[in-house]
Amino acid sequence: MPQVILPELGDGIEKAVIACWHYKVGDAVNVDDDVVELVTDKASFNVSAGGKGILKEILVAEGAEAKIGEVLAVIESKS
Repeated sequence: MPQVILPELGDGIEKAVIACWHYKVGDAVNVDDDVVELVTDKASFNVSAGGKGILKEILVAEGAEAKIGEVLAVIESKS
């Protein structure tokens, strides 16, 4: 299953806060859809779904902090 993972965001950035999920569990997403907005002490970033399917599970809630490489959500592939 495709996963939404907190990517490398730049030198010295080790974590980010989930500012906003643009989709909810059960919504259909496409590879390039921005599904989540992240905020660091330096900037804000959008992360794309990385896969096509249904947003099956959000693992990190809005307002929570996540580390680089952490899985933020799971996408169930459409057959």
